[in-house]
Amino acid sequence: MSKAQKSNKETRKQPAMTPKEKKQAKQVKKHSSNMGTTIVPR
Repeated sequence: MSKAQKSNKETRKQPAMTPKEKKQAKQVKKHSSNMGTTIVPR
């Protein structure tokens, strides 16, 4: 008779964002900061 093995390995946490989502968020952030610096002539 063999003993059953217990694993103490923790399950890996799922990332909040996929690499694709991270890239999109980064681009949005980059472009949104440029929006505030534009000068509108009156």
